[in-house]
Amino acid sequence: MDNDRKAPGVGRRTLLAAPAAAALVAAPAVGLLAGGEPASAQSGGSGGFDWQSPRFALAVLPDTQYLFDEDSSNPAPLEATFRYLKQERAEANIAFMTHLGDVTEHGSDHEIGLADQAFRLIDGKVPYSVLAGNHDIRGGDDQRGDSAYLRAFGPRRFANVPSFGGASPDGYNSYHVIAAGGREWLVLALDWRVSDAGLAWAQGVIDAHPRTPVVLTTHDLAFAEENGQAHLSGNGQRLWDRLVRRNDQVFLTLNGHYWPPGRTTLTNDAGRDVHVHITNYQDRYYGGAAMIRLYHFDLVRGVIDVETFSPWFLARDPAKRSPLEAETIELTGPVDRFTVDIDFAARFQGFAPVTPPAPRPAAAVVSRTTVAYWRFDRSGLNGAVSAGAPVPAGAVARDLTGNGNDLTLQRLHTSAPEVVTWSDEHHPGQPAHASLRFDGGKSPDRGAILRAGPDAPINSMKFLTGYTIEVFVKLPDPFEGDHAWMGILNWEGRNGDAGKTTGWSPLEPTCSLNISPERFLQFVVYPQEQDADPTSWSHALPVGRWTHLAVVNDSRRTTVYVDGSKIARNPTQPSTGICTMGRPFVVGANSFDLGYGQGFYGWIGDIRVSSKALRPAQFLTPYE
Repeated sequence: MDNDRKAPGVGRRTLLAAPAAAALVAAPAVGLLAGGEPASAQSGGSGGFDWQSPRFALAVLPDTQYLFDEDSSNPAPLEATFRYLKQERAEANIAFMTHLGDVTEHGSDHEIGLADQAFRLIDGKVPYSVLAGNHDIRGGDDQRGDSAYLRAFGPRRFANVPSFGGASPDGYNSYHVIAAGGREWLVLALDWRVSDAGLAWAQGVIDAHPRTPVVLTTHDLAFAEENGQAHLSGNGQRLWDRLVRRNDQVFLTLNGHYWPPGRTTLTNDAGRDVHVHITNYQDRYYGGAAMIRLYHFDLVRGVIDVETFSPWFLARDPAKRSPLEAETIELTGPVDRFTVDIDFAARFQGFAPVTPPAPRPAAAVVSRTTVAYWRFDRSGLNGAVSAGAPVPAGAVARDLTGNGNDLTLQRLHTSAPEVVTWSDEHHPGQPAHASLRFDGGKSPDRGAILRAGPDAPINSMKFLTGYTIEVFVKLPDPFEGDHAWMGILNWEGRNGDAGKTTGWSPLEPTCSLNISPERFLQFVVYPQEQDADPTSWSHALPVGRWTHLAVVNDSRRTTVYVDGSKIARNPTQPSTGICTMGRPFVVGANSFDLGYGQGFYGWIGDIRVSSKALRPAQFLTPYE
């Protein structure tokens, strides 16, 4: 930092005039290689980085200037950080590192030379960007011309780096396109004082990558109050007005220069969030000790988890750490360790809309081992109507295998027509883009079922060699009312009539898939071969989003999967077949003593029953 932290934008030292401009050195534009792999994924010394994983990290390194301060210089902390990044690249799946400027204190040949040597530790090992802070150069904006910084960290350093996209003609602004999370991301590294020409160049870079999300890095953009609330600085306001707010692709900005660290969320011209973060620890013990932040992107959970720590102190023998070293190993305050919630698909919708997969025909998901397959679009449901309209009693969900296991809709008791309606909602990976919305409840007058005919083959199948039952469900948000033990599907038939003696009640059906009061999934089966009732229990199912459920039995035991993930509470006791008794297979409720007291509450999509144990990669929505 260059001045009192309460007065952003005023330099502590007089900024001097600069020599002539540097020449442009630019790498070819980064695109997709044949086979769909980004060129930026083709980096030497990748260290085991997996560019296709939906979880990856961006390392952020702020002001290291006090480590490079003439005869007080000590590169050791930065070297420890670089060793950490190399060693942990595969484990943490670190895609890239970005330095936020003020690499050195005075920008002298001596200081820059020491920094140059330190950065060579990760050259070719971890891709990175670096930009000039005001301590690295001697005044002016990015048109200042030659400098020791530019000679060491200008575009020539990155000319052979696959992620490097190019630099502005002056050499002080650059960009990288990195491959991570199965897509490309653009890191824009801007000089601490970008000229109008530099801003025009930056706009051109963004325009040339119209579908790529952008992380903007610079030295001076925002400062924070003691409570961590961030505000744009004078220079930051200019960058915001001239570049950030008008480009929806910029979703995250990172800067150093000021302390304390902080953050805020601003709204751009498209009405979407831009996360503005300040990272700087030069005021901490040992000038921050080359402390880094790891921004852990998790595209599955829709979050960025942020942690801040010093690899140099972390590597020390705990018994030999000084009190200040122990205190500074990791920072855990709300501006140093936090989570940013981002629905990435929604945030990037304006410039990179996700094209949903097209419906798949029944023939694409039916094989010789498919016993029955039902779907509720117009290809599978007689009586499919407009979204939100009741499905008439007597509507038939055809078994699209041709095996004759058609299901007929009937309302329970005196339930109103609205108890089951047609919907175009569906799981993203579901073959059919349709579902049924059930509005069942504890009252016997709130429910509907889809019931197989009395002669349907599925009613009597024993599945002695194994089976897989799949169904897509979605629970409403909010999940209102008492829906304890509502059933998704079952085979009718009292287990006691089959001679089973182990269950909770001899009146419950021989096989059912239900939801407990805690929204735990329950699969209970009375096997054909054993006098037993092995029961699987999941965690609480989420509300407000679609879930794929799969029950897999290999003729020895049963395993339940939720969204392709094996649940914890799968019993290991033997379970061979299903003790079906010739009574109907039913969707939308759970029978008890051959009757139905309540219906399902939520959406049900495609259902498939197979006569073999399928692997997750073979599910209706495949999982690797």
